[in-house]
Amino acid sequence: MNFILYAVPFFFVLIAVELLADRWRGVSHYRVADAINSLSTGVLSTTTGLLTKGVGLVTYAFALEHLAVIHLSADQAWVWVLAFVFYDFCYYWLHRMGHERNILWAAHSVHHQSEDYNLSTALRQTSTGFVLSWIFYLPLAVAGVPLVVFVSVAALNLLYQFWVHTQHIPKLGWLEWCFVTPSNHRAHHAQNPLYMDRNYGGVFIIWDRLFRTFQEEDANEPVIFGVTTPLASWNPLWANLQFYAQLWADARRAERWRDKLRIWFMPTGWRPADVAARYPLNKPDLSQFRKFEVPLDGRQQWYVALQFCTYIALGSYLMNLENSLSVAALVLGWGTVALGLFVLGVALENRPWALRLELLRLVLNLPLVWLAPLVGLWPASPVAWVGLLSYSLLSGIGLYCCRSRVTRLAS
Repeated sequence: MNFILYAVPFFFVLIAVELLADRWRGVSHYRVADAINSLSTGVLSTTTGLLTKGVGLVTYAFALEHLAVIHLSADQAWVWVLAFVFYDFCYYWLHRMGHERNILWAAHSVHHQSEDYNLSTALRQTSTGFVLSWIFYLPLAVAGVPLVVFVSVAALNLLYQFWVHTQHIPKLGWLEWCFVTPSNHRAHHAQNPLYMDRNYGGVFIIWDRLFRTFQEEDANEPVIFGVTTPLASWNPLWANLQFYAQLWADARRAERWRDKLRIWFMPTGWRPADVAARYPLNKPDLSQFRKFEVPLDGRQQWYVALQFCTYIALGSYLMNLENSLSVAALVLGWGTVALGLFVLGVALENRPWALRLELLRLVLNLPLVWLAPLVGLWPASPVAWVGLLSYSLLSGIGLYCCRSRVTRLAS
């Protein structure tokens, strides 16, 4: 059973509830652009996962067949309990190394880039974690945990982590000693020196207490969310590439080949001495911290938000039909989602070329309707033509209204 697919509607219902709680309490934990950026990285991660999850599944199945010491039965309840706890233990080490090694932080940093903290932040996930994360779960295969159990407890672990991304729930007494809670996970998302690289557990905080990586949220040290090298962008593709680009630039600039190679596997923040001297990185002063913001008219924000809903729908469609779609169909679906989210990110940043790029996105809907049935993304149907043409026309009208509004404001 695909737990994540069935949980998606509940995610959005709970986000709506949190927005109402914000309004009721007179606080503002959401910004439109930041929330869309977080959700965009989540949609991109999910659709990318349809093409890449085979990496983890194949390697796990191979290890289970050839390296397992014993073979446990999925029919035994204790096997599920053991696997759930063991998975979280492995997750702790993946998560910890994700903060302590450059190559792993390049993937995991996406989840920490938001300077807001709310339930949309929980859905902010990497699209490149599949490259190395599978290594950390091989011990479960060696222990003989069945594949179906592994996949299920992985999904349950991820689902648990959703609710802890909120500022509306205070400390929870004795639960703080055993489980990951909103309070100790808020500390994990901080860029304050006191909190950095702490609280790595997914479900259980006992691993952090055991390995001395626990830090309690301190009322005297308010949490400042985000990363010390700000993303300063609303683009989900750049969010996934930012730190890789920094590592690549440093590797290219390094004079010694040894440094060009080892920078990827060194502790987070390590840079070759010659590169650090010639290209210093300025870390922001947290006492002068200001969230990244791009002025955007309300109509433009509404336009992007409504357009984004189409990509939520397309992503859900791909998840629902993934087993019946060909690789070509999944690739086309992923490409459509990636391009669309990139264009919407450009629009949120109010780039000078955003309007032209948005017009191009709408025009590309025409070849999409022709190509999709050829690869089996959806059946050939006049309804598809009429629907997509209507969508493009209405989008064009909305875009014109936004453009007219911006022109009047400028004059």
